Amino acid sequence: MTDDSYQPPRVWKWDKDSGGKFANINRPVAGPTHEKALPVGEHPLQLYSLATPNGVKVTVMLEELLALGHDGAEYDAHLIDITEGDQFGSGFVEVNPNSKIPAMLDQSMHPPIRVFESGSILLYLAEKFGAFLPHTPAQRTETLNWVFWQMGAAPLLGGGFGHFYAYAPEYYEYPIDRYTMEVKRQLDVLDRQLAEHPYVAGNEYTIADMAIWPWYGALVKDKVYDAAEFLEAHTYKNVLRWTDEIARRPAVQRGRMVNRTWGDPASQLHERHDASDFDTRTQDKLGDNGEDGDS
Repeated sequence: MTDDSYQPPRVWKWDKDSGGKFANINRPVAGPTHEKALPVGEHPLQLYSLATPNGVKVTVMLEELLALGHDGAEYDAHLIDITEGDQFGSGFVEVNPNSKIPAMLDQSMHPPIRVFESGSILLYLAEKFGAFLPHTPAQRTETLNWVFWQMGAAPLLGGGFGHFYAYAPEYYEYPIDRYTMEVKRQLDVLDRQLAEHPYVAGNEYTIADMAIWPWYGALVKDKVYDAAEFLEAHTYKNVLRWTDEIARRPAVQRGRMVNRTWGDPASQLHERHDASDFDTRTQDKLGDNGEDGDS
């Protein structure tokens, strides 16, 4: 360690911009920063989200439930722009005191039930509708093993590797090496599991796949962080096979469009309030002001 290297103070104080892509919304305290009520639609489930990997988990689950014929899974998906600090509005904080997307209100219950943390939402929906979570103790436990594996691994992939590789104000060798090593280990864990099973938790498509695919499937296909070459993603052949198979599911294709605000305009459905929105309300069909192009 050189004499001019950083030394932590005895007591840390928040007295400067932390730098990086999300510096303008980072802060060391919780609670709302402004008053803003959340919109509420007519469907049983109200989702407040953005199409980040954690958000995609839930919209994929909802679209899969609807594809199975569960009408009670009809939902309104309201856009939460985390770059603008929407997650710190008073209404959102009431639904999720941790100010992270996704968050959901189940209006079919009295009083409405709030559900936050993507893994908790997946489990809530699976139990509510009796779908995508096996009933036998062994299979159920194996599925939840992998859901919680993802929940524990994601901070190292997103907050660790993703931050220092893609979002930090400059490159730092030590954290990039540290988190790259961990992400590659995680990919190896997943690749070995998928070498023996068609889906993550066994022979059935479950909430484990829905939890893991938006992160690791996107990672190996260069959909997050542009790091596939850096990580030698082509070597994880079982992960790639599984990624492509999940991507072909129609409900997954719809789910990844919801609350999406980047990429091909035809793939962006900023808000979803009806199944017909996929045909009529994607950004390529709307004018620059978000209204119908012929209005």
